[in-house]
Amino acid sequence: MKKTLPLFVALLLSTLFYSQKIERIEPANWWIGMKYNTVTLLVYGKDISNLEPKISYPGVQLGASKKVENPNYLFLTLKISDHTKPGILNIDFFKENGKKITQKFPLLEREKESANRESFSQKDAIYLIVPDRFANGNANNDVIPTMNEKTVNRSSEDKRHGGDIHGIVNHLDYIQSLGFTQIWNTPLTENNQPQYSYHGYAATDLYKIDPRFGTNEDFKKLSHEAKKRNIGIIWDVILNHCGNEYYFVKDLPSKDWLNFSDTHTRTNHLKSTVNDLYATGIDKKEYTDGWFDDHMADLNQKNPLVAKYLIQNTIWWVEYAGISGLREDTFSDADKDFLSVWTKTITDEYPNMNIVGEEMTRIPAQNAYWQKDKINSDGYQSYLPTVMDFSLTDNIVTSLNRTDDWYSPWRDVYQGVALDFFYPHPDEQLIFPDNHDIDRFYSRINKNFSHWKLGIAMYMTMRGIPQFFYGTEVLMTNEKAGSDGQRRGDFYGGWKTDAKNTLTEKGLSTGEKEAKAYFSKLLNWRKTNSAVTNGKFLHYAPQKNNVYIYFRYNDQQQVMVLLNKNEEEVTIDLKRYHEAVPTQFKARDIITDQEFSFENTLKIPAATAMILEIETDR
Repeated sequence: MKKTLPLFVALLLSTLFYSQKIERIEPANWWIGMKYNTVTLLVYGKDISNLEPKISYPGVQLGASKKVENPNYLFLTLKISDHTKPGILNIDFFKENGKKITQKFPLLEREKESANRESFSQKDAIYLIVPDRFANGNANNDVIPTMNEKTVNRSSEDKRHGGDIHGIVNHLDYIQSLGFTQIWNTPLTENNQPQYSYHGYAATDLYKIDPRFGTNEDFKKLSHEAKKRNIGIIWDVILNHCGNEYYFVKDLPSKDWLNFSDTHTRTNHLKSTVNDLYATGIDKKEYTDGWFDDHMADLNQKNPLVAKYLIQNTIWWVEYAGISGLREDTFSDADKDFLSVWTKTITDEYPNMNIVGEEMTRIPAQNAYWQKDKINSDGYQSYLPTVMDFSLTDNIVTSLNRTDDWYSPWRDVYQGVALDFFYPHPDEQLIFPDNHDIDRFYSRINKNFSHWKLGIAMYMTMRGIPQFFYGTEVLMTNEKAGSDGQRRGDFYGGWKTDAKNTLTEKGLSTGEKEAKAYFSKLLNWRKTNSAVTNGKFLHYAPQKNNVYIYFRYNDQQQVMVLLNKNEEEVTIDLKRYHEAVPTQFKARDIITDQEFSFENTLKIPAATAMILEIETDR
């Protein structure tokens, strides 16, 4: 018995060692030929830090491995030289007795011209989709038994409805026919939360597509199929927070992996503290470090390991799925020094990559603080190319809804656009009538169809990059103001049992059909007119006649936009507009396809938009 005990202990220890496994290694692969060629791997497994990693692969060096407070984590740095060949790198993990675990780490070849991929700009129009509410292409993935939330209930605003990636693929031809060239999906990554998981903003695995939407390969297929139709895919990034069911929230690598990891203090949502000259330290900290919600843990980007994890995750998705652009959620909620590093790293790797940051403010000066090349009084340098223009969204609604005014309701839009001097790149603003966080445009303008057409004409021709929420083209509404679930209502025809179908127009009202035709005609025309897609902007102060007139122009084309909010026809004296157009000219109204010859005056019908392509010798 005395002799067998040491042997039994040795066998037990050997069994325990061999039962030890690597549960995760993130990222699971990398690419050769990247500027970002020093990669920090997060390795996760029971007591994994007790093992010693070693590699042997030509052109790759293993930097110092870093241990943290939690022994279940080990962070490894790989330095990949420019001359490294693609292949499978073996990472061996040794115990003191020499026994090992081997983890395979693929080093892949990049797609041709990956670094120089084309992104979105003013030439594009973006279709915003909430995947769970758009179309159910595969009913088999509606419920995944192993996930926390197993309920699908289309009658509930807060439950999952079953939309998925396959449903989006099925609608690509429709999206292309409308005239869109980019799709922005709200987050598709796994949200394995117990409830309210459909929206995607509480990720529980940043490297995995939520199984109820499909697989990573399904998303890659979506990107590929979209590209065949000249449509790019914009990836929605969340750097500030994640779901509290994330494995590294439930088993923290270190206490400083999260902000307020003990108290879970909620953010004060005071965006102004970031650039307030008089803000206190505690107010600033409670804004950037506070949890966005009880179930959304705030990530500490000041921790270098967290920062690398987030940067690498963004690059990984761009390379893996062929992403054409990025939208970053709750931009200023994250650490601003990290944001500068993140945007610069991404745009250094992909020089043409456009990134739009969500700063949900109606104050242009506050919004402009974050745009690339802005000279800020505190010396902060941002590298964010595009910002979201929430100010214009509100001003257009106010101008359309306002009736009596001492001068003209259009002045809200006019004076709002006049504040573009705050921006170093005023054309690089995302403009939108609504989105998943704002009440539906048609609801906000009190279901006034003529006003809807005026607004849509403006978004099609205004400076900036237009984005439209799915269903705007068929007058989708939310009857309960402020309801996220209703704002994100199910797309008509996305489910086989739907009584209304946007594609076939089954069940659509006459107004909805007219709206769809009007929308598609303008958006498809927009793609053909360089004055709108990359030209300059010139606008005239609205007069008491309630007509807003502006011009888009370049050396090749000129467009005159007239928006008449009146209930009667208005005659325009062209002498006032001589700086932009002669008093005698010919033009085609792209809405009605009518040809006109104007001399001294121009008549615009009541409650109508005119978009005139001016005949020019330029």
